[in-house]
Amino acid sequence: RQQKWKSSVSTRAKMPPCDFVPEKYESYPYERMQKIREQNISPSLRMYYKKPLLLHQGHMQWLFDYEGQRYLDLFAGIVTVSVGHCHPKVTIATQKQLARLWHTTNIYMHPSIQEYAEKLTSLLPDPLKVVYLTNSGSEANDLAMFMARLYTRNFDIISFRGAYHGGSPYTLGLTSIGLYKHGLANGFGCSTTMLPDVFRGPWGGSHCRDSPVQTVRKCSCSEGECHANDQYIEQFKDTLNTSVPKTIAGFIAEPIQGVNGAVQYPRSFLKEAYQLVRERGGICISDEVQTGFGRTGSHFWGFQTHDVVPDIVTLAKGIGNGFPMAAVVTTKEIASSLAQNLHFNTFGGSPLACVVGAAVLDAIEEDGLQKNSEDVGTYMLLELAKLRDKFEIIGDVRGKGLMIGVEMVTDKDSRHPLPAEEINRIWEDCKDMGVLIGRGGLYSQTFRIKPPMCITKKDVDFAVEVLHSALQRHMERAA
Repeated sequence: RQQKWKSSVSTRAKMPPCDFVPEKYESYPYERMQKIREQNISPSLRMYYKKPLLLHQGHMQWLFDYEGQRYLDLFAGIVTVSVGHCHPKVTIATQKQLARLWHTTNIYMHPSIQEYAEKLTSLLPDPLKVVYLTNSGSEANDLAMFMARLYTRNFDIISFRGAYHGGSPYTLGLTSIGLYKHGLANGFGCSTTMLPDVFRGPWGGSHCRDSPVQTVRKCSCSEGECHANDQYIEQFKDTLNTSVPKTIAGFIAEPIQGVNGAVQYPRSFLKEAYQLVRERGGICISDEVQTGFGRTGSHFWGFQTHDVVPDIVTLAKGIGNGFPMAAVVTTKEIASSLAQNLHFNTFGGSPLACVVGAAVLDAIEEDGLQKNSEDVGTYMLLELAKLRDKFEIIGDVRGKGLMIGVEMVTDKDSRHPLPAEEINRIWEDCKDMGVLIGRGGLYSQTFRIKPPMCITKKDVDFAVEVLHSALQRHMERAA
């Protein structure tokens, strides 16, 4: 069925067919839902869009609202629905376990935690073989910070500006995006360092990053050199020499920044940074909450794309396809530092969570979703790069696999962020034509495209055509 703009301006883009028929919506009317939201749900839980969506059902890459309208989900519940909404394999496994055993807590053994721990750690390189299961990414990063400090007996931890590592009081010190900062003391023992952003930062060129699409900035490097990388490493050394003691607890980084809009670093930056951190007695933490589980396509874990092995890896979001679960994976030595005293988690590693996690790993393998992320993601990046070349307001297209950012600017020379009201209208138009995308970046200037890993090239054609129509419409408005 051809989607139409609410203003009755139509797009040539035809939504790919879908055999799935959603059930009839039978809950409260939209207006009552809105009223309850206003009165009984915390206003800090902000919603997307002028008229927020009331979603009712999901199937793989598709979402259906209360009126039966279908949407292509390119944000996957903020990079969380990894294998597809209500994936049959995961759903059946969960239903079976629901009827068998929900909860015992870790004072007893139950089969699924051992089965899952073995399955998950088999996918990680030595010596990352010990897992502690939690319920959210913030909780996992919180615990990783705690373990780094316990193990090293040092306190200071470094993170990148633009990083998002959680919203808990502890992790808020690592998170370095102003929108998430509340006017309370936080971040004791946390230092931020310059983000090696080759598009928006002071240095960057056309060969810096591990992506099918490079920046439009010119590169003056000779063979085997990366001027931008050298400059950003100097900045990292400057942080080590000025902002922290001689010995540190660690350094945490996302292999590709998520909330900040799929920001990528120069290819060898993390490798050199890890070495500098270890020289200071610190350990290296890879936050794989958004980049893990095959999303980058070429590798199962984001850190592998940088040719490093971290000391701690944190996992969440895609680990459970929407079920609340997360994990910290580390070495036997680091894990043992937590065992000196009691540290307990009531719900982490529940029978239900472990069955869901195992079914997600099976679905990724059986459906070939890592390969699909690489093939479909690369195709999408190259198609979006054509739009970048056509429209002055697309400053950058970047990413790897199905972790993609499209950064909007007033013009390519200044790289000033496109004003929020202009971005909002493009974004709303995409939604009205049936495509849901995320937002990110320090100024909410970047469209975040991180769909369920089951999307197809036909879905990409539709989405790119919709974005093209929305951009075209924006240009007409501006004219």
